Amino acid sequence: MKESRIEVAVDPPYEVVVGSELLAELGVFIPSGTQRLMILFDPAVAGPVPALVDSLRKDGFEVHLLAIPSGEEAKSVGVAAAAWQRLGEAAFTRTDTIVALGGGSVTDLGGFVAATWLRGVRVVHIPTTLLAMVDAAIGGKAGINIEEGKNLVGALHQPSAVLCDPLMLETLPLPELISGMAEVIKAGLIADGGILDVVWSGPQETLQASGPLLTELIRRAVAVKAEVVAEDPAEYGRRAVLNYGHTFGHAIEQVEHFQWRHGDAVSVGMVFAAEVSVRAGLMDPSLLGLHRELLSAVGLPISYRGGRWDQLWPAMRRDKKNQGHTRRMVLLEDVAKPVVVRDIPEELLREAYQAVSAVPDASPYPTRVGYALESPYGLASYIPPVPGREASFPGSEEFVQPQEDL
Repeated sequence: MKESRIEVAVDPPYEVVVGSELLAELGVFIPSGTQRLMILFDPAVAGPVPALVDSLRKDGFEVHLLAIPSGEEAKSVGVAAAAWQRLGEAAFTRTDTIVALGGGSVTDLGGFVAATWLRGVRVVHIPTTLLAMVDAAIGGKAGINIEEGKNLVGALHQPSAVLCDPLMLETLPLPELISGMAEVIKAGLIADGGILDVVWSGPQETLQASGPLLTELIRRAVAVKAEVVAEDPAEYGRRAVLNYGHTFGHAIEQVEHFQWRHGDAVSVGMVFAAEVSVRAGLMDPSLLGLHRELLSAVGLPISYRGGRWDQLWPAMRRDKKNQGHTRRMVLLEDVAKPVVVRDIPEELLREAYQAVSAVPDASPYPTRVGYALESPYGLASYIPPVPGREASFPGSEEFVQPQEDL
């Protein structure tokens, strides 16, 4: 497999490497000056760990191991505290490096522990799930969950390198692989329509870890994430578009006590966001149909149970994208044309939920031309704003939201 290197142009820059047998080369990617390594790993993917430890020790590194729980259970204050304790016992210094080997929960936790130990040590991510390869391991967002919501405690801490080996996905359970496709398709919807073309060319073939389609999708999705992160590393503006589908998706995860896979929840969240976009008069209904057909084609869910709005709505109001009392949500006008909208009326959101939850007689498309969003504006700006162009919302004055307010 030909190796691809995609630079994330932050300060300092780092590379996401997509290729085969990268574990054997891990020592090459460890930052200079490192004496000690702490490998945080999910026991479910522990198979390569013994050989990896032997290889690193032969390279002269002092290697320590910490197995952490699988899934969202890893992202807790208790697990983070256990990692801090082990780092203290190992006399870990600022020039040493953490290696996070596992899925998105492992890279989220590893990045958070690295950001908080001694106010920041280096971290190398080795994602072992599709979701982590194209999303969680890239961009420096790290965090843990608390009872009040997902990722509410966290930090921005960029890794030193990210190594993505598609062949590591061969042992990944099919439902987990399918779940990761949600973030791949999201990248296509918000930025790279070519991703959608690749998925359409063979929905089932894209789920073959050793096949060329999945490798191409990983490369393209990584490139989208890298480009957006480089432009907005601290999440002050354009990076918000990466949260397409996440407002409703995170609410589902919280209501379901994190028993839903993240990608599954985001898949439903994208259909919800598309329903909102269509009902708000922003998106052509055919693109909503594309959401449903494409996500379904790879086996992702596109609906959620009814009767949960009273639980979902408070969770959505606690979303990280909100600012004070201002609620924000990422919607779409078209493929690669995301917008951020503030204070969408609850009535509109409830109608979209009814459509997603397949409530009898729920209209699949708008029953009126559109809603006039609350003052002071109608449609939010593109991110970043397109010079010389203002977008209008039915019934509202033209308004482009200033970049610093996004």
